[in-house]
Amino acid sequence: MSGDSLKRRKIAVLGSRSVGKSSLVKQFIENHFVDAYYPTIESTFAKTVTYKGVEYDCHIIDTAGQDEYSPVNAQHAIGIHGYVLVYSITSRTSFDMIQIIYDKIVDFCGLTDIPCVIVGSKSDLHQNRQVQSKEGQALGQKNGAAWIETSAKNNVNVGKVFELCLAEIERRTAPNQAEPQVSRCVVM
Repeated sequence: MSGDSLKRRKIAVLGSRSVGKSSLVKQFIENHFVDAYYPTIESTFAKTVTYKGVEYDCHIIDTAGQDEYSPVNAQHAIGIHGYVLVYSITSRTSFDMIQIIYDKIVDFCGLTDIPCVIVGSKSDLHQNRQVQSKEGQALGQKNGAAWIETSAKNNVNVGKVFELCLAEIERRTAPNQAEPQVSRCVVM
């Protein structure tokens, strides 16, 4: 398949600090787990993913950690096809941030529904669990988003996160539309 015939998809990975965004992305892209924590500035990674027989040229933006005061920047909204919102199952605060981040994206883009996967990371640390699976599922349902728990350390459900994100993007793309509009966000 030539590079021109690949479907391009930009996916932004957002969430609070130290929830495992970079570990998730690095495990997906490079197939290895980084134990040390280095705060991320912002990085973009590219990987070709085959989903339902179609090849996608995915550009994954690993963002710096968000808090309730972090604005959703234009680079987190313009030209983004889908979102991966990550919380740690060991942090109630990071879970509570997901709705705040989701609402900021929706407000910024002027949409009511965004292609999104909510990810409960660090499922290998179940002994320190502060957020139950059913709470994550309920948050996903409330926002019309896919939901999954992962362990980047043990490589559990890591690839599935990005498959689910592609599924969410495609579900919102009209079948007769080859490419979704680059962005429905308007910056004034």
